[in-house]
Amino acid sequence: MSELGIALIAAGSAIAGSIATGWYTRNAGIRQADAARRAGERQADALIETVRMTLQEQATVRVLDLRRQTYVRFLEAAEAGLLTERTGRGRGDDDALLERALGGVVLEGPAEVAAAAQDLVDRLRRHETPDDLVRAKLAFVSAAQQVVNVAPPAR
Repeated sequence: MSELGIALIAAGSAIAGSIATGWYTRNAGIRQADAARRAGERQADALIETVRMTLQEQATVRVLDLRRQTYVRFLEAAEAGLLTERTGRGRGDDDALLERALGGVVLEGPAEVAAAAQDLVDRLRRHETPDDLVRAKLAFVSAAQQVVNVAPPAR
């Protein structure tokens, strides 16, 4: 074989080797790119889930905070009514404040808390004994505490 033939065979082998190596390198690069894309999608999904859970927890906290404020306003108005029952002295707008506060509790709920608040107001209107009024108030407080003292959802 002549030197030219050997050179052509060597060049052909080099070209064939380059093509085969390039093909395998290209396929490996495509597989790596796909794996990186899937990993990025999983990471993005995890981030979106974390943000969603955080927003959900914040919404739950806002709802509970609003309920707490509503229940406190009702308790303040109920306490004014209880004081009036005990002492016979009160402000002229105590009944209106109590009605507005009861409306807030009924709106915010849940049903158990609204029922306890309504029971307390009904007992105040019937001028029941101080012990009955205190029991009704404690029943409301207990129902309200069960609602607002809920542990936040676990992550």
